[in-house]
Amino acid sequence: MDIKTAAALHRLRLASIPEAISFPALLIFGTGFRLAFDYDSLVMPLGMIHGLLFITYVVLLLDVWNRTKWPFKRVAFFFVLAILPFGGLFGDRILKREEEAGVIAARARKEGVVSA
Repeated sequence: MDIKTAAALHRLRLASIPEAISFPALLIFGTGFRLAFDYDSLVMPLGMIHGLLFITYVVLLLDVWNRTKWPFKRVAFFFVLAILPFGGLFGDRILKREEEAGVIAARARKEGVVSA
């Protein structure tokens, strides 16, 4: 894995946390306040924020897929995590390990420690 691929993984990680939090926020505050207090002014802004974060996550996921050549099942797994409330937090932990391993491998290749 090269440094550009590790950077793409890092960007996906940065997008996964806000995306993972925005969906439960939309459900709890937007829909919850609308049903409990008949206050629907939060639904549209929270929905728009969540939508933008979700689209950003999917675009970054496609970029990572292009760079890493992951199998479709792995990409589908991360897509499903984006749909589940707080699923992106779990995905972030997986991506963090993969990103760290990629950076270590890239540094080792650069320093000539390994030839792979």
